[in-house]
Amino acid sequence: MKKRTPKKTKRKGAARQRNLAKFQIPKGVEIDYKNLSLLQKYLTERGKLIPRRISGITAKEQRRLSVAVKRARFLALLTTGGVKK
Repeated sequence: MKKRTPKKTKRKGAARQRNLAKFQIPKGVEIDYKNLSLLQKYLTERGKLIPRRISGITAKEQRRLSVAVKRARFLALLTTGGVKK
């Protein structure tokens, strides 16, 4: 019988670069549903939230941002999405 040699596996995430914050939220600014200019930075033209891995914000900020966007949509301060014709 032949001896089996273990296969060498490649690590996919070993050389991955850390994403720098592209849309970093300033320290003094609070994430709020009334701050529409801040909320619109994190929305696509379709009205979807930009993912954390692309925007570079923290998980805590992403959760606050999603709650603020939902509140602004409920109060009709933001559109629910879609392209206007």
